[in-house]
Amino acid sequence: MALNVNRSVSDAFYRYKMPRLLAKVEGKGNGIKTVLVNITDIAKALGRPPTYPTKFFGCELGAQTQFDIKHDRFIVNGSHEAGKLQEMLDIFIKKFVLCPGCDNPETVLLVHAKKQTISQSCKACGYNGQLDMRHRLTTFILKNPPEVNPAVQGSSLTEGKKSKRTNKKADGTSNSPKQGSENGSENELDASENNGVDADDDWSVDVSQAAVKARMEDLTSGVKGLTISDDLEKTPKERADLFYTFLKQRRDQGVISKPGVDKEIVGEAERLDVKDKAPLILCEVLFDTNILTQLKSYRILLLRFTSQNPKAQKALLGGVECLISLYQSTLLPKASHILKAIYDLDLVDEEVILEWGSKPSRKYVSKELNADILAKASPFLKWLKEAEEESDESEDSDVEIEYDDRARPATLIEQKNASSATQKKTVVTKDENEDDEDDLDIDEI
Repeated sequence: MALNVNRSVSDAFYRYKMPRLLAKVEGKGNGIKTVLVNITDIAKALGRPPTYPTKFFGCELGAQTQFDIKHDRFIVNGSHEAGKLQEMLDIFIKKFVLCPGCDNPETVLLVHAKKQTISQSCKACGYNGQLDMRHRLTTFILKNPPEVNPAVQGSSLTEGKKSKRTNKKADGTSNSPKQGSENGSENELDASENNGVDADDDWSVDVSQAAVKARMEDLTSGVKGLTISDDLEKTPKERADLFYTFLKQRRDQGVISKPGVDKEIVGEAERLDVKDKAPLILCEVLFDTNILTQLKSYRILLLRFTSQNPKAQKALLGGVECLISLYQSTLLPKASHILKAIYDLDLVDEEVILEWGSKPSRKYVSKELNADILAKASPFLKWLKEAEEESDESEDSDVEIEYDDRARPATLIEQKNASSATQKKTVVTKDENEDDEDDLDIDEI
């Protein structure tokens, strides 16, 4: 079913039409993804490259996107309903397709690389103005300007006279005299003429039920090569940046504290193989001068990374160092209190804290600032070290008593029997000497 490009127009005879978006969810668990089945056809109707709306979905949903233009595969990570994506597509059309002057989709984007701006001109009313650069998609457009080749960009909405003359010329050339030549040479000539330029027939798509089913099966088998693990080929810094972007989007959406989102965040960190370094990024995104309160709010999320993971615990301490560096005047005097809160919340083991506080380091901040942090945290480090020593002494004492009880059970029984015999002897002696109480010596008593 065809839809009006401008959804606010209800006219059934509106000339600008586009197909309804079709989406297919594939995979499961952390590998679930949504395939945009007909985004290429929609992009042709809008006069935009299919990568633009796909990337727009990724920006709005906070999800990674994957492009395979050669095989016509466009994917958004995660499970997303077609209806929701259709609503987002309407937002994309309003921001990046419709003319601000006449609301017609007869617009062309022009990228000015030196000025880092994007202008929009309308073929219908002559409007020419700058695009709103606040949306994140504009950064992608600057790096990936619209291609001249319509096979990549999508067909224009109105075919100009120049295009018709070009087609006529192409037709005349293809029928040029070489009729007596072999079929192989004619095919080579046709291939060379069409190199880089698609014929009109290339835009046609078989929309029959059988053809659509065949394309869906082809997508199912072809997309298997485009797995999410492709991000693992990127450098550690690039993967950390991806996780930072993912986390920041969840924070801006206000969903980090909602149930189940912590598992999603951990899954993304595992997918990008940054779980050990994730607490460092969490500190950057989630914490500010109110870190003492925020530690309690995000304790469950932090525990999913630091529990029984010394590397992640060290990364959390490194994140605290970076945060103190950022808000030095406010947080440096509170270094001891911050460490105490981390210890009380069981986010970091005492062995890791003592190892961290044993000597200054310049891994996350300057060595001078790290030394200042350790100096401010020295009261807590001293208390923690003394508490550990007392605990060790207590454990050693308990072991000795327990060992002594087990080692000499027979001796204790003998002592008990000797004590009973002594008591009986004392009673007999008392009975015998009952009449001689006046002769008893006080010292013996």
